[in-house]
Amino acid sequence: MKIALACPASLPATQFGGIMFLSLDIAKESAKLDHDVTIFTTDMDFANNAKTFNNDLPRQETIENFSINRSHTWFSIHLFFVNPAMYKQMKDGEFDIIHTIGIRSFQSLIAAMIARRKNIPLVISDQGGLTTHPDLTSSLTKKFLVALQKPFIKYVINSATKIIVPNDYEKKIFLEFCDESKIKVVQNGINLDILTSKSLNFKKKYDINSDFILFLGRFSKIKGLDILLESINILKDKIDTSKIQFIIMGVDFGFESEMLNMITKFKLENMIKVIKNPPREDVIQAYRESKFLVYPSRWELSPLTPLEGFAFKKTTISTTAHGIPHTISDNQNCILVEPDNPNLLSESILELINDEKKCERLGISGYQTVLKTCNSENMVKNILTIYEQLIKEKSKSGIM
Repeated sequence: MKIALACPASLPATQFGGIMFLSLDIAKESAKLDHDVTIFTTDMDFANNAKTFNNDLPRQETIENFSINRSHTWFSIHLFFVNPAMYKQMKDGEFDIIHTIGIRSFQSLIAAMIARRKNIPLVISDQGGLTTHPDLTSSLTKKFLVALQKPFIKYVINSATKIIVPNDYEKKIFLEFCDESKIKVVQNGINLDILTSKSLNFKKKYDINSDFILFLGRFSKIKGLDILLESINILKDKIDTSKIQFIIMGVDFGFESEMLNMITKFKLENMIKVIKNPPREDVIQAYRESKFLVYPSRWELSPLTPLEGFAFKKTTISTTAHGIPHTISDNQNCILVEPDNPNLLSESILELINDEKKCERLGISGYQTVLKTCNSENMVKNILTIYEQLIKEKSKSGIM
């Protein structure tokens, strides 16, 4: 098959997170099976933010047998990146199917226009909380942008042949826009190639002299970093800081300054090390060397970070917010607490510090989860089955 993927960001912008890795994994696994895959995207660069674009990045690049076609971003409004040249790139290409990821994007609008123009089946995935993400109503500017996007979103959804969601939580969101027959659940998975990635001495590189608990994610209030800092403040007289500390790794999405001020205010400098804009290999090694992860998010749709931790047999303490319980299971492979509760979070952290057997049991169970089901190979196999079915249906209808 000739597959076109559309996404707001791709390599080298690993800081963009979830949907970038989803498109990347679809491309990698599909290319392994000899499919012809091209990602159409912007020229977002690797940086400590989501607004650095680099016109010097190659317009076309081949990586692991798939292609990335970049076009320059003229301007951006929050996470809406406008790269008009992508239209011509896609118009000039020949594809059997188009799959766009991140519906509130300029790239999805272009993908829908091309799919209609060429009569190509269009698959859409959002993974961004189409109506439930708290950031949608966080300011007047964003509320205005959301209002402007409504006709575009309706156009993209109406253009879609099939909508792929990772769980029933997102399925319920899309039922407000379309019939259930248009929606297919395909569970998200992580790429297990990380298990064979090159090792490095993470503790030596970052001058860490004790075991550590890991937070990995965007420096954003939505990720619950304020709650994590409050919980660490509760714990500062209850744990031996010479034996355990907290590593906070990620990129700034608007909360970095406040986070650093809170660390100073609570006098937590001896308990916390902040690592900004870490390269991917350092992230993977942090998983490998951590005791467990803590991920106190106020909103997630289908988080990949806990699954990546599972790959290294490391459990996660997270919350019961939104799509999280649809991805990881309380007391089976993780501990889930109610969001916005630093007392419960601190109690759970202390529990795993003191109960190494439970920590190990949950981590091993998580490893089995990603080994058996939540991996990119299984995910892409199911997605390719959907592609093939849609192409076959188009062929039978005589449209193609």
